[in-house]
Amino acid sequence: MSMTTATIRVTGSRLAPALFAACLGLTVLFVAGHVQTATLHGAAHDTRHANGFPCH
Repeated sequence: MSMTTATIRVTGSRLAPALFAACLGLTVLFVAGHVQTATLHGAAHDTRHANGFPCH
C-alpha cells in the first residue's frame, strides 16, 4: 500500500462520520424549527435560546 492510498483511506474514514453527523444535525434543526406542533416547536425554541442561538 502506498502512502497516498493510506492517506485517502484515513481521510475517508474520518470524513464519512463527520458528514453523517452534520447532515443529521441539520435535519433535526430544520424539522424541529419548521414543525407546526406547538410542543415540539416550543422545545426547539427553548433549546435554541438555551444554547445562545437567537431566533427572533
